[in-house]
Amino acid sequence: MLTSAFVMAVVGATASFLPQEMLQYLGAEATGTTPLLVQLLGALYLGFALLNWMAKGILIGGIYARPVAVGNFLHFFAGAMALLKGLQAGHPSEILWALAAVYSLLAGLFGLITFRHPLKATLAGDNQ
Repeated sequence: MLTSAFVMAVVGATASFLPQEMLQYLGAEATGTTPLLVQLLGALYLGFALLNWMAKGILIGGIYARPVAVGNFLHFFAGAMALLKGLQAGHPSEILWALAAVYSLLAGLFGLITFRHPLKATLAGDNQ
């Protein structure tokens, strides 16, 4: 949860406060409503980062906080597929490769959390 919160906070803050620079770095034109859409995307990322930060201390998986796990899984899985498709379509970039790797890793981890029951914590002296 901490890693996903950090990744989303960095992307969200960058998109919210530097949309023109982010678009320029990615090779897109910062004209029309595109910077506004990037800022809205940044707000979405910041909201998700805050959700993950606040849920970092609770048991995720099984029936506990399932919406948090499913939302994160869907976000990272769909994002990884989109990034990999973009790379396959001929948009190679170091930042896109790095994002695809991070998204794929987090999709796998949230997939485990979403589709497996959480492990029970064993208490000291528990003989079960």
